[in-house]
Amino acid sequence: MDCKIELIFVPVSDTDRARDFYVDQVGFTLDHDVRVDDNTRFVQITPPGSACSIAFGEGIHDGVPGSLDNIQVVVDSAATARDELIAAGVDASPLDEQPWGVFTTFTDPDGNRWTVQELPAR
Repeated sequence: MDCKIELIFVPVSDTDRARDFYVDQVGFTLDHDVRVDDNTRFVQITPPGSACSIAFGEGIHDGVPGSLDNIQVVVDSAATARDELIAAGVDASPLDEQPWGVFTTFTDPDGNRWTVQELPAR
């Protein structure tokens, strides 16, 4: 059986703030922002080049805002990614060079943590 991860729910406290952070600062693509009814809003955002999106909103997830400890993405250059994040006002950690890659991390406004990895040459 083939399985593909295509959507991860990210618990946030303020949908507009999270949408603006991920789109305007991190550079993700806004796929959907739909208010279904007074209690339900669905926002889906995709990192450039990714087959997996993130979703958040109102009335769609019961997770505690900020409780997602790590989502990892892979980039060509962790240094370039960090520079772009910092230029957009995102507080990215210093580069961490390990035998298995180069890393930087950042958190969204609620504290959900992301790791950005540059894979080692093979």
